[in-house]
Amino acid sequence: MTTTVDDDLWSAIGDPTRRRMLDLLLSEGRGTATSLSEHLPVTRQAVAKHLAVLDRAGLVHARPEGREKQFHVDEDQLARAVAQLAEVGNTWDARLRRIKRIAETLERKKQ
Repeated sequence: MTTTVDDDLWSAIGDPTRRRMLDLLLSEGRGTATSLSEHLPVTRQAVAKHLAVLDRAGLVHARPEGREKQFHVDEDQLARAVAQLAEVGNTWDARLRRIKRIAETLERKKQ
């Protein structure tokens, strides 16, 4: 693999609630902890904690707006995550093809 996998980034994305939050932010363009909590089965406080994790990973950024913060997705960081995932997928596809060839060779030798 040539792309370095960022474990902090993938740890942040690994949580299903945070992935759902990213989906919501992408579809709406922005959101607050309050607005996101209306669409999730967790409290506003839990959403705020999840947003903090996403922020530390660079996946979202906040802008103060009134009493709350408006969050939006950092599309460059998300694109970086997608590139890493594609590279990991390609690496595993190649490994699985090699395993399949080995298994097929062994099977032919049995016959």
